[in-house]
Amino acid sequence: MKVFVIAGEPSGDKLGAALMRGLKSQSQEPVSFQGVGGEDMIAEGLNSLFPMSEIAIMGIGAILREYRNLKRRIRETANTIIAEKPDVLVTIDLPEFCLRVAELVKAESDIRVVHYVAPTVWAWRPKRAQKMARHVDQVLALFPFEPPYMEAAGMRCDFVGHPVVTEQVATEEEIAAFRTVQGFGDAPVVLVLPGSRRSEIGRLADTFGETLGRIAESRPDIRFVLPAAGNVAGLVEEAVQNWPVNVTVLDPRGVDAERFAATKRAAFGAADVALAASGTVALELAAAQTPMVIAYDMPWLSRQIIGRMLLVDTVNLVSLVSDTREIPEFIGKDCQANLIAPAVLSVLNDPSRQTEAMAVTMERLGQGGPPPGERAALAVLDGLK
Repeated sequence: MKVFVIAGEPSGDKLGAALMRGLKSQSQEPVSFQGVGGEDMIAEGLNSLFPMSEIAIMGIGAILREYRNLKRRIRETANTIIAEKPDVLVTIDLPEFCLRVAELVKAESDIRVVHYVAPTVWAWRPKRAQKMARHVDQVLALFPFEPPYMEAAGMRCDFVGHPVVTEQVATEEEIAAFRTVQGFGDAPVVLVLPGSRRSEIGRLADTFGETLGRIAESRPDIRFVLPAAGNVAGLVEEAVQNWPVNVTVLDPRGVDAERFAATKRAAFGAADVALAASGTVALELAAAQTPMVIAYDMPWLSRQIIGRMLLVDTVNLVSLVSDTREIPEFIGKDCQANLIAPAVLSVLNDPSRQTEAMAVTMERLGQGGPPPGERAALAVLDGLK
């Protein structure tokens, strides 16, 4: 069986590698892989047409700067697929590239197209599903509430589970060792997660700093820890110097990646509550069973546009998956320290209402069942029957 698979960023590379492992283990015949991917997919046997980094481009400005090269790679990739005639094309996320390739392939062939990671049509821009359906046969969804949206547009959609359920979490021994090394002892710990993009740090740093100051005024025994993303570690270090509290910053620069990942997991496990920017980090916190408060702001124009287009009353994935509203959110104009700090203290004092919501979330995302990569593989193979 010939499989052509495309991923354009690290998260997609991990999904692709897990899918490839699943296909090799579940297929009744040998499987060969061609496409575009990173180190993980190449290690599983992918013959990559070109480096994944060439299409791992984010932001309108970057896309415009690289437009000619991207357009050339889209056409080159589509031509290769049409010429090779694989049994199935699997595109993973990165719709700006992947769905354009799928459109060209479908225009000149009947090759089956599977798209892995459903677009967030349940949150905004629902017409994307109808547009996708013109050149996508099947969607592999990460969330259990997504299939009806895709199916209504005319595509087969299989919920295959979220990769967060396979991520490691810290052991009790690792958590205890982390507390000892950091000198936290039995003190309550607040995990601070202001985002992984420079723009997020720039918008949230002052508010987060003021929030921590207010928390410390009420609870001077609290300790604060911030695991920084490598690309913003320097910016984070600068920001915390102006905060009114001492914060332990975990800096990944110059540290072995696996060692830092283990330290970060221990920090998540050691925390009694997290103050986090909105995003998929909520699922990482749920996996670690760390209660949370979400705060996020954006430029004024983005507030107006997104506010008018948003179709859901929460941006927190734990709330959406568990169908609860137990996690406090302070978004846009509500992202203010005087509102956020009391919520963090309240959750610290009584996290019980979140505990069940997090457990339900992990169960619904596939925890305890077959790995998502295996489920995705079985869905792809079933679609080929």
